[in-house]
Amino acid sequence: MNDETLVKYIDFIQRAEALKSTLRTAYTATGRQESTAEHSWRLALLALVLAEEIPEADPLRLLRLCLVHDLGEAIHGDIPAVDQRAGQPKSAAERADLEDLTSGLPPRGREAILALWEDYETGGSLEARLVKGLDKLETIIQHNQGLNPERFDYPFNLGYGRKHTATHPILEQIRRLADRETARRASAGQAASEKS
Repeated sequence: MNDETLVKYIDFIQRAEALKSTLRTAYTATGRQESTAEHSWRLALLALVLAEEIPEADPLRLLRLCLVHDLGEAIHGDIPAVDQRAGQPKSAAERADLEDLTSGLPPRGREAILALWEDYETGGSLEARLVKGLDKLETIIQHNQGLNPERFDYPFNLGYGRKHTATHPILEQIRRLADRETARRASAGQAASEKS
């Protein structure tokens, strides 16, 4: 590989660094707002540890999908689920941003990333459906673990991403556990607000 090609990959990685500063609506256990990069890392870690339990899935494809699923957010950021509107698909804007972000890559690298993102978006493969469900579950788990602001909308999570978490038995099982914790956090939050 020549230096010119390597420079294109390095430039892409430097542009993707923006995900480290792209904030989401989730909070860490210390109360700091989470970045998209942190979410993507933990999603990949979740997929990695669960891969042994899902032998029909390709572990490498799972990880690749995790890494690219929110990559377009490096350009214009995240649109929280509570702010998404019908008729204004988040995916169209995110696809355009991903095309911009990958525009300097060599064609083979660019096409690979765009094809992975498209698979994730359409749920074309088993791995894409698993990652889509795990993406929703990681978000809910983070909301349940986070030191969230008062009046955090835990009940929203009880319906969030339900169709994506119903595509595989392991996703359904994790969903039951996450919903149980969400209901507990919602109940505790309601009790605290009634006291104040």
